[in-house]
Amino acid sequence: MSEFLQIEEGIVKMLKTVFDPEIPVNVYDLGLIYKIDVSDTKDVTIDMTLTAVGCPMGDFIAEDVKQKVQSVEGVNSVTVNIVFEPAWDQSMMTDEAKLELGYL
Repeated sequence: MSEFLQIEEGIVKMLKTVFDPEIPVNVYDLGLIYKIDVSDTKDVTIDMTLTAVGCPMGDFIAEDVKQKVQSVEGVNSVTVNIVFEPAWDQSMMTDEAKLELGYL
């Protein structure tokens, strides 16, 4: 397995430990992570959204994402961008998340 693939897998594993305090599902399975980019220098850029534009926990969640991804072995630096395009909706959740929240 390539080093970059290992880093990406580690990032996804860490993202699955980040939760919106109001929803019992992690940000990855909720579909809030739009892009994970690992550069040649192992700098990570993550584009993510929130379930609502005015989410009062947005800064907390973004900081949690940054700190946890920074702890992945091999990661140099982390930038988290909060984006609202495309707008998040429930169809972006994994089946596991939909089941947990009673949508399946």
